[in-house]
Amino acid sequence: MVADLLKRTPLYDRHLAAGARMGSFAGWEMPFRYSGILEEHRAVRTSAGLFDISHMGVVELRGPDAGAACQELTTNDVRRLGDGQAQYSLVCNEQGGVIDDVIVYRLASERYLLCLNAANADGDVAWIREHVCSGVEVVNRSVETALLALQGPRAEDLLAPHASAEVRQLRSFGCLEARVVGAPTIVARTGYTGGDGFELFVPPDAVGGLWDALLSGGRVVLPAGLGARDTLRLEAGLLLHGEDMGPMTSALEASLDWVVKLDAGPFIGREALAAEARQGPARRLVRLVLMGPGVPRRGCEISRGGQTIGVVTSGTMSPMLRKGIALGSVETPHHQVGTRVAVKIRGRAVDAEIVRGPFYSQRTSHPRSSEDRSVVVDPS
Repeated sequence: MVADLLKRTPLYDRHLAAGARMGSFAGWEMPFRYSGILEEHRAVRTSAGLFDISHMGVVELRGPDAGAACQELTTNDVRRLGDGQAQYSLVCNEQGGVIDDVIVYRLASERYLLCLNAANADGDVAWIREHVCSGVEVVNRSVETALLALQGPRAEDLLAPHASAEVRQLRSFGCLEARVVGAPTIVARTGYTGGDGFELFVPPDAVGGLWDALLSGGRVVLPAGLGARDTLRLEAGLLLHGEDMGPMTSALEASLDWVVKLDAGPFIGREALAAEARQGPARRLVRLVLMGPGVPRRGCEISRGGQTIGVVTSGTMSPMLRKGIALGSVETPHHQVGTRVAVKIRGRAVDAEIVRGPFYSQRTSHPRSSEDRSVVVDPS
């Protein structure tokens, strides 16, 4: 895509001034790295990193039936949410395929906010408008909302001095409305790194001041790009829509059973997923750790006993573990934890093992809910 046709966030000039290497992502010109992916990754794990994620989509549902609409649109049980709570969920088609994975925020009894993946935002909004009843107001807030992610063990200490509300009291997957650096902000204790942190929804004309204020801590916090965001989410075992799942992948094939609440009432795709649950999905998404040298990448063949059983959907070299790690789709009979397989990398078979839980777990002092994105695959 020609650079001039790419959309830019309100922080574009700041990214250039910081020396960011820019690139195309989902129709946006975004920072891929600043000081370097490894340095930014380690900053998030040990201190803090600040991401511009203003390319994400944001849609608000308003009205007395807004909660019921979210219940029908998404696979998780929205009825479990109280004001100021959020949950990870899926938007599925009638066949149970994953149109998008989203975070649903309940701001109030008649106000729900959905955060959407950038590549899917326009389609998601159209899908939502098509499937909600006439009494629900659907407001696309993507253009009027900038979004920052402040992630890492120092995130709370960096944010608290700038916020009017007591953000230190926010539990994981909690949210509140406050003023941050004087701007009206939705503060959510959510993220895509597997560690502690916040996502900040703020007006575009105020995001520059917020960005500058949060980076004023010097080397305590670094600006971080999409390169580090990808390695961080992979270390946490978090799925990326368009790679690890999609409309042709059922929620159960993506091993997202834990956010598919079949007993919570009707939702789009429920009948297909209920039938698949009775029969069992043909494939499962698994985590793989390489036992030898190599970097697994999307498309690498996974085999067992000389027979192809699946394919890597996304992979990297873990900066913290210094091992090759991957997510992969395999035939269900081979998905058990502890199974030894081989990953074909540049024509060479590298031994690997299917493992449980996040590849890298970063403990925090804050309680984490059962909807934490860090347990997207096989939360047990």
